[in-house]
Amino acid sequence: MFKKLLPFLTLLLITGCAGTFSRLTPLMQPRNANNLYAVEVEFTSSQQALRWDSIQGNILLDGNLLPMRKVLGMPNRWEGLVPVPPGSDVVSYRVKFDYLVNTFGKPPQPGSMLSPIYTLHITAE
Repeated sequence: MFKKLLPFLTLLLITGCAGTFSRLTPLMQPRNANNLYAVEVEFTSSQQALRWDSIQGNILLDGNLLPMRKVLGMPNRWEGLVPVPPGSDVVSYRVKFDYLVNTFGKPPQPGSMLSPIYTLHITAE
């Protein structure tokens, strides 16, 4: 029986709990002239097989992926810009991280994780 469970246990150990998200952006930001709003997310993981140098963060907004960049000097934080049209005062988005995971006997495999839905409210100045 153990031999039958071994592939599933190995997969669980490899994938495990990929990580957690922490939104570092305020829930509300004042409207600005360019209608672009900075958002920042911290991604943490205890998954030892995760290749930190391969992580690419994106903002998922209305089905489009907007690139994020790593925050200088911070190993697990990413920032990006969310566009909010002038006539809108709220936007919902998610953050998606794509990465590679080391596996036994194979090249690194792709993995990804999607944040919960975040909502940003734009207030009058």
